[in-house]
Amino acid sequence: MDLRERLGPVYRACARVRAGTRGAARLARRATHAHGAGSSGLGTLIETAALNSAGDALVAVALAGTIFFGLDVDQARGQVALYLLVTMAPFALVAPLIGPALDRMRHISRYAVAGTFAARGLLCWAMAGAVAHGDQVTFLPAAFGVLVLSKAFGVLRAAITPRVLPARVTLVTANARASFAGLVAASAVVPVAAGLAAWIGPAWLLRLGTAVFLLGSVGAVRLPRHADVPDVAEEAKAPAPGKQARRRWRTLPRVGPAVAEAMQANAALRAFSGFLIIYLAFLLRQERFDPVSGDAALGLLAAAAGAGGLAGTALGAWAKARAPRLIGYAALTAVTAAAVAGAVLFGLWAALLVALAAGLGQSLGKLSMDAVVQREIGEEVRSSTFAVTETLHQLVWVLGGLVGLGMSIVADGQAGLAIAAGALTLALAVLLLRHGARRTRAVPVRADTAPDVATDAASGG
Repeated sequence: MDLRERLGPVYRACARVRAGTRGAARLARRATHAHGAGSSGLGTLIETAALNSAGDALVAVALAGTIFFGLDVDQARGQVALYLLVTMAPFALVAPLIGPALDRMRHISRYAVAGTFAARGLLCWAMAGAVAHGDQVTFLPAAFGVLVLSKAFGVLRAAITPRVLPARVTLVTANARASFAGLVAASAVVPVAAGLAAWIGPAWLLRLGTAVFLLGSVGAVRLPRHADVPDVAEEAKAPAPGKQARRRWRTLPRVGPAVAEAMQANAALRAFSGFLIIYLAFLLRQERFDPVSGDAALGLLAAAAGAGGLAGTALGAWAKARAPRLIGYAALTAVTAAAVAGAVLFGLWAALLVALAAGLGQSLGKLSMDAVVQREIGEEVRSSTFAVTETLHQLVWVLGGLVGLGMSIVADGQAGLAIAAGALTLALAVLLLRHGARRTRAVPVRADTAPDVATDAASGG
């Protein structure tokens, strides 16, 4: 038997893998370019979001064995609290500096997106060398830079989406498609990266991340020209250069009641998610939930939360609703109901159900809030608004986690979920009451009184 015959099965297996990969790529491209997304540029933006998540996943796996983010819920509560505070560090730059800078770069948005990819590629290459030589002085700042630029990409993607939105796709659906593509890419990359990390080591995994980020940079430049150019009407509304514009970075961008409601609903969902993850993680370690072990229960918790997030993103991707605020309220109502049921029927399966609902609610809440901001906020401050919302909601997630950390010391599962359910119920009631009060105050002028109003205006009354 010659060499060609011996390698025949290998060649055939490689051919099948290549054919399967090409088929999956064609299917993915049809999905991302459906309903006019290919011609509008939304499909290309979704593909860059997938590459962004793939690169971030490679970095996360490569860093898993290093001192950066090497903390685990099994460690002391003080270390977990430190981890929560560390997650806030990138946002110290995103809100006051990155958001306003991206607002001023909206005429070159494609190149700004490409820049976030290219810079992360270079930083990954630097981290690879630092890992190989144990150079923490280079490694830590480079890792921090990758985190900041990842947040900057998220802000830019959200700001660009309305410019490339096809007529037949809603903002909620567009945001969900991008998030879903990112989740699928990360889910596919993580197990492969974990295997490669054991084989070739974290340094080469970071070099592979460099290649992925550089590929994303090329994809970003392929975005259509209208991704750079704001609408003429929106540009006319932009504030003239001056003292107010120069001081914008110090202040929260002005938002209307619709954006404020969406932010508050999403904040409640994010805070509950942070609370639940940390609280249940410690609770499942401290209490026995037969017939599974503590490690198995913790794994089931992570799987339930992840499945909820994936289900919420998928639901948003195929949703036809054009009222994103209603989606946010529906998500908050469903999560509140699940928390109440979990408190009454507390046990392992009730906890997993609540984790599933929390993941689904957080995904839908984020999608609805992004759609409201994209619809209500003008181009001139859209990136700043997204940067501020991301910072505020990361802050409430951390605060929720810290509350869950403290609650795990003093309250059992039923009491902890009951308190959380009460807080969610209060938040939902306050939001509904405020919304009803605003609707009552905003009573439109009746048709039969319109002539009298016009007469009064003409007479100067």
